[in-house]
Amino acid sequence: MAKKTRKRLDFNQIARKIVDQATADAPAEPEAMPAKEKDPAAVARGQKGGLKGGKSRAAKLSAAERKEIAKKAAAKRWQKS
Repeated sequence: MAKKTRKRLDFNQIARKIVDQATADAPAEPEAMPAKEKDPAAVARGQKGGLKGGKSRAAKLSAAERKEIAKKAAAKRWQKS
């Protein structure tokens, strides 16, 4: 199960939040960062490699190697964090 990520505040945002709480001002919402545009050509190249990468890697591995990789993955999943 994937862990939830939390948005981290920097020191200035924390300080402003503390001052707003101390002075009973309504908290101001931080400005949203504009989304970065992705290059469609780069996305297509990445997708093309990603579609064939796992299959070709699996074809090159022996049964023993696949078993060892699966054991390591299972151990990581069940490891206490």
